[in-house]
Amino acid sequence: MKIATWNVNSLSVRLPQVLDWLAQNPVDVLCLQELKQTEDKFPFAVLQAAGYEAVALGQKTYNGVAILARTAPGAVVRNIPGFEDEQARVIAATVESGEGPVRVINGYFVNGQEPGSDKFAYKMRWLAALHDWVRTELAAHPRLVLLGDFNVAPEDRDSYDPEGLRETIHHTSEERAHFQALLGLGLTDAYRLFEQPEKSYSWWDYRMLGFQKNRGLRIDHILVSQALRAAVTACTIDRAPRKNTQPSDHAPVVVTLG
Repeated sequence: MKIATWNVNSLSVRLPQVLDWLAQNPVDVLCLQELKQTEDKFPFAVLQAAGYEAVALGQKTYNGVAILARTAPGAVVRNIPGFEDEQARVIAATVESGEGPVRVINGYFVNGQEPGSDKFAYKMRWLAALHDWVRTELAAHPRLVLLGDFNVAPEDRDSYDPEGLRETIHHTSEERAHFQALLGLGLTDAYRLFEQPEKSYSWWDYRMLGFQKNRGLRIDHILVSQALRAAVTACTIDRAPRKNTQPSDHAPVVVTLG
């Protein structure tokens, strides 16, 4: 089973690229972030024609998340229960696999703007609420994957300039502590289960030749529960779509189970 995450930074712009990528990489599940469209604009029929059933949580202009799967996702939850939020940031669903159901939680984590800002305070509240909810989800669904654009570079090696960017957004001690707290629930960063090339990133700024100079961050993650960890056989970042004309600034990340 292959599960992927990709912040497409506007599905209306990037839909042809998503369809091309799925044709070349027929994963079982693809989680999208930053749809930047309402659900009435979401291309359910087009994706169905490509072989994928989808569930989505949309919003005009900003945010938005979706889960695409070969089989219809069930037991869908939109946003974090009990956490009042106008932003479309989280969608969870259960997807069937040959080895049993897998609970998939797809998140577009809060960016946070800069430490000390109102948006950073919102990020801290949001991460705390996510942590508490994921704990309950794990209790109900031991076979669980939490994935998406986390907007956190967990370690120095996940940033092209760890010293120059220390304690700036995506690099703060507070953000990294929240990431570690998620691992503390029994989740594992699938990408770090394997030897990976140095300077491996999933996001590059459009400006200042960010991709060409590999000035990137690894902020898109796939965390797997203890029950799935032994089944993980690969986890890779696919840089190819970042070379497209009019690309997303993020690359897909793919985990293979079994």
